[in-house]
Amino acid sequence: MDNTFRRIIRYFFSGTVFIVPLVATAYFIFISFSWLDSLLMLPYPGLGFAIILVAITGFGYLTTNFAFKTLSDWLDHGMNKIPLVKLIYSAVKDLLGAFVGDKKKFNKPVLVRINKDNNLYQIGFITQNDLSELGLDDMVVVYFPHSYAFSGYHYFVPRENIKPLNISGPVAMKFIVSGGVSGFKDH
Repeated sequence: MDNTFRRIIRYFFSGTVFIVPLVATAYFIFISFSWLDSLLMLPYPGLGFAIILVAITGFGYLTTNFAFKTLSDWLDHGMNKIPLVKLIYSAVKDLLGAFVGDKKKFNKPVLVRINKDNNLYQIGFITQNDLSELGLDDMVVVYFPHSYAFSGYHYFVPRENIKPLNISGPVAMKFIVSGGVSGFKDH
């Protein structure tokens, strides 16, 4: 009887490991689909989602057209003139550009030794190769994403280990918010 009970428990946990990721993924897709579909509040389920996909694809086509590119550049310039909007707009644009388009950033995975005293390594992505503007010619920026979260680390560091950077607070914040892909130019 004891052996049968253990087998049932093992089967239960094996089933849980199989089912929960499937259900969670299906739920996420359903919620995302429903939210996008509800944006247009149309009477037919799925029509809003389809219209949004077609509209995004259409805007993608237009942004590759020269005439619309000028309008897009003008819009970018205008968004970069408004202080708080500039921070959010440019960071989101740079972050999305890191995953799609011509300026992909998260395509250089690296294994980084974290501490010289032991064999602790972490996988990350090189997001910036040139740090000469900061006087760090022999350094690169490596982004270490957390699993299942958009978060990062906080460390308490001795003052003697701090090197001030010659960039503005908003530029540094945009760099951090964008995951290190926005660079250090104040544009």
